[in-house]
Amino acid sequence: MKKEALHKKYSLKKKQDSFVLVLYNDDVNTFDHVIKTLVEVCGHDEYQAEQCAILTHCKGSCEIKTGSGEMLQSMCKALRTRGLKSEVEGYL
Repeated sequence: MKKEALHKKYSLKKKQDSFVLVLYNDDVNTFDHVIKTLVEVCGHDEYQAEQCAILTHCKGSCEIKTGSGEMLQSMCKALRTRGLKSEVEGYL
């Protein structure tokens, strides 16, 4: 019975957080700018923002936030306004 309850809870969480905000690497922005922007826009702490910046640089992109499409679209717009390449993708 506990497994069913946990499974249902996970399923509800998955539906609510059905989108992901992806940051893409570029050759323009500095690490400091990316880190500062992730802290201000996405609510990351300094360490988390630094790790996302490093992963983005090394792999070309990084999933930086999950959540509702509306919330992530707003964050994506703010990141783009600050010169960062980003996109909201669904888990479908």
